Amino acid sequence: MEAKSHMSALTPAQVKNIQKRLNPKTEDKKVRPNWEEEKKRNIRSVLDKELDREEKTGRIRVKSIPKKKAQKKVGDTKQGLEVKEKKERPQIKKVLELPAGVTIKQISERVSIPSSQLIQTLFNMGEVVNINQSLEKDLVEILSNEFGFKYNIIGSEEKTDEIYVDSEKDLKLRPPIVTVMGHVDHGKTTLLDAIRNTKVASSEAGGITQDIGAYQIKHKGKKITFIDTPGHEAFTTMRARGAQVTDIAIIVVAANDGIMPQTVEAIDHAKAAKVPIIVAINKIDLPNADPNKVKKGLTEHDLVPEEWGGDTVCVEISAEKKINIDDLLEMILLVADLNEIKGNPDAEGNAVIIESKLDKRMGPMATVVVKRGTLAVGDNFVTGNSMGRIRSIMDEKGHRIKIAELSQPVEILGFSSVPQAGDKLFVVKNEKVAKDIVSRKEYDQKMAKVTESRKSITLEELSKISEQDEAAVLGIVLKADSNGSLDAVTKALRNTAEEDININIIHRGVGAITDSDILLAAASNSIAIGFGVVAPTNSKLLAKKEGVEIRTYNIIYKLVDDVKLAFKGLLEPKLEKVEKGKVEVRELFKIPKVGSIAGCYILEGEVERGNPARIIRDGKIIYESRIASIHRFKEDVKKVTSGYECGIKIENFQDIDKGDIIEVFEEKEVT
Repeated sequence: MEAKSHMSALTPAQVKNIQKRLNPKTEDKKVRPNWEEEKKRNIRSVLDKELDREEKTGRIRVKSIPKKKAQKKVGDTKQGLEVKEKKERPQIKKVLELPAGVTIKQISERVSIPSSQLIQTLFNMGEVVNINQSLEKDLVEILSNEFGFKYNIIGSEEKTDEIYVDSEKDLKLRPPIVTVMGHVDHGKTTLLDAIRNTKVASSEAGGITQDIGAYQIKHKGKKITFIDTPGHEAFTTMRARGAQVTDIAIIVVAANDGIMPQTVEAIDHAKAAKVPIIVAINKIDLPNADPNKVKKGLTEHDLVPEEWGGDTVCVEISAEKKINIDDLLEMILLVADLNEIKGNPDAEGNAVIIESKLDKRMGPMATVVVKRGTLAVGDNFVTGNSMGRIRSIMDEKGHRIKIAELSQPVEILGFSSVPQAGDKLFVVKNEKVAKDIVSRKEYDQKMAKVTESRKSITLEELSKISEQDEAAVLGIVLKADSNGSLDAVTKALRNTAEEDININIIHRGVGAITDSDILLAAASNSIAIGFGVVAPTNSKLLAKKEGVEIRTYNIIYKLVDDVKLAFKGLLEPKLEKVEKGKVEVRELFKIPKVGSIAGCYILEGEVERGNPARIIRDGKIIYESRIASIHRFKEDVKKVTSGYECGIKIENFQDIDKGDIIEVFEEKEVT
């Protein structure tokens, strides 16, 4: 009774606790099933998350997984909802223009996806990147596939050109851009003066700014743009930089002189540029003028005049007397119409730098010719590795204008630095886009330095192409010591042609390999071959800069064999002549029983007894031998360095003369 009275005095909660302690087994049976169910639910949730993560990284591809997820109740796990939302993400329809070396941050801004999500996606695939790290193209491709956006990576001016492709319906006829080329003193400048009715010697005659380098005239209501360049070297330099600015080339030939070496060069340069050629036969007013001689000479260079059944337009003129100048202009317009020279006047502006300068008052300024669209004051632009905003536009007469139209030559201000001739100028939407393009160009240049490769083909590269059974074309700029040698080598090279072998002799001439030859070889992806001639030091430096291979030979069958072996993929390791020193012969000494000793001055490098040497006279190799002995102050020495005088005897050669150059070199085998 006492116990019952005590129990009745307790609260219900206290009674429940006492019962738990008295009957623990009964309570455990009620609690344990709930705990086991909770454990199973937690394990299932963890497994679901793990499966989702595995599916994201692409390490499993199980078709039944989506079905299992579909059977789960909404709200079982947030991960399932996230995956579903990701799969339903709408694709970005527009094509994004991304700079080379684009960063995670830049992609995130353009596609409106958190940068952390982009980084996580690449991390799951084993790529650790940060928000400001430049991405390679394959990583951008992964993000493109994962998040459903299309893109274009613009890595150079050429790729920019590819993006700006105009449809045929947008194109309209535009004024032709003409370049005048030819031999010295054949009347190029006089012809240009006759066309623009002014004299270069008179200061700013007719209000024309002479140093603009280009001008536009109007003939019978139609405009023609002329580029006043220093010659075909400037023409080719621009083309080598990718600026195909000229539509028509005019070759000026004097009727009293005929075809001259620089005329041939001008023809070859125009052919390599694949532009229509008009021949202006000048000075027909002179008593000894012979236009038929010029036309006959043209046929030797595959330019057959129209009246002789060919397709080359020839116009007989006198620039001095202004005879037939209108006929020449009409022919320019006719050739332009036949070739349908067109452009898109409503597109984004695109121009080519013709020449540039740094003005003390105005700052950097340049002459440009508009190739696409229009240029307007206030436009933001990119050119070369710099950007700017057009502050002023002036025509060839120095008048300020607001808009420059298609094919119009103008002078503009607003460059951040002085551009180079041949640089392309692109109008962009705003300053931000300009900065993006400049940054990608800087990135491209850094990458190019890392993976720098030759621009021009070499015989070794040709050998590799032949090994792969691919059709190959070898462009050659050929120079020889005489016309006889030139013809013989040309014939021998052309006879080597086979079914899958093509030899294209871009230019041939007599004399040493010049800068002009190197520029032409660079522009046409060719090699320079010298037979019995060499290249001066400055031309060698230019060749190294432009990536042009120079090969020199004295034996014709060795030259032909090298080309044949290259085509067959069997090119042997060549003996490369590494120039060691250059010596000028300043005096001659005849010593009895010894022979001729050349009193020399070491111009460059060093000379060592026994070194191979070749004697150069007027740019031609006249003999190859060795250094037999070297003397200083009656002492026989082994070596002499630059800046010193010495006496040199050439082995088995007595016909040395003052002014000769002795090139001393070493032969190294190059695999």
